[in-house]
Amino acid sequence: MINKQLENNQQKNMALRFGKELGSKVVMVDTGLGRPQFDSCYVVAQRAPSGDRLAIIDTGTNFSIPRIMATINDLGCSYEQVSYIILTQIQLDHAGGAGLLMQNCPNAKLVVHPRGVRHLIDPSSLIASATSLYGVSWVDKEYGRLIPIPSKRIMEAREGDLINLAGRMLTILETPGIAKHHLCIWDELSQGVFTGDTFGLSYPEFDTPQGSFVFPATPIHFDSRSLKVSLKKVMALTPSCLYFSHFGSFQHVPQMYEAFLKLLEEVENLGKKLKFAENRHEFLKEGLLNIYTQALRNQGCELTDSKIQQLLTLDIEKNAQGMGSWLD
Repeated sequence: MINKQLENNQQKNMALRFGKELGSKVVMVDTGLGRPQFDSCYVVAQRAPSGDRLAIIDTGTNFSIPRIMATINDLGCSYEQVSYIILTQIQLDHAGGAGLLMQNCPNAKLVVHPRGVRHLIDPSSLIASATSLYGVSWVDKEYGRLIPIPSKRIMEAREGDLINLAGRMLTILETPGIAKHHLCIWDELSQGVFTGDTFGLSYPEFDTPQGSFVFPATPIHFDSRSLKVSLKKVMALTPSCLYFSHFGSFQHVPQMYEAFLKLLEEVENLGKKLKFAENRHEFLKEGLLNIYTQALRNQGCELTDSKIQQLLTLDIEKNAQGMGSWLD
């Protein structure tokens, strides 16, 4: 019996190979997508008489699943203890690995906005959309083969729904603006919100002594008015921290919110200025890069212009596409 207890303690104290403890039994997992510290998902745990119950928020891609499973093992838990897999959205960097993870977590329910359900039952349109943007070889390399999820294992999540994780309450917030099906999750225990892309993106390479740089995501379903309403909904909870998908957890939320709104206004003004411009997409990309670079310089970032452009190339392309759809 003593040996078994020692073994359990050793397991629970094992270094997390891909995860980082954030307190309140929240673990951030680097999914390995793209580059280190680019994309994350989260494991939330709650003690129960029969052993910890786990919820996983976002999954990354198929190639992220071994990292999530390793983290579950590192925590001294089993895949059978996963009760819920919750998606903030169905874009492939957030949900591409959902089907594979569900196969490995036999007791889990998949929680997603009603608009996303059909795409998880039959992911063919998600694959087609990604392929049209990036090409077949890139999608195969970055995302792998998407696995359908049986409808009986999917839970539709709407505004105010409560996910009861062994007494730990997770509240669903509908937060359109990034996508019509976007969700955030309020965790009462940590007083934190899992934000998906609602509060934008932040990469550690841009951190300076003045803090972290956060910039808006404006993907293909971007809607500025809805996004601002969603931001206010989150701020009304007075969260003590925000858990980003790209990348990390952040405190000093009111200051981050104000800086985010300021940059969002600059992005909106750029779009309005270029609404009827010829070669608008290229001008949008150039304008976004200038806005981001100037904001980084104001924050004390010393990276070269070429390095900044390299780190932001994919985001600038996606954000310019989204702004074009928004302006039309």
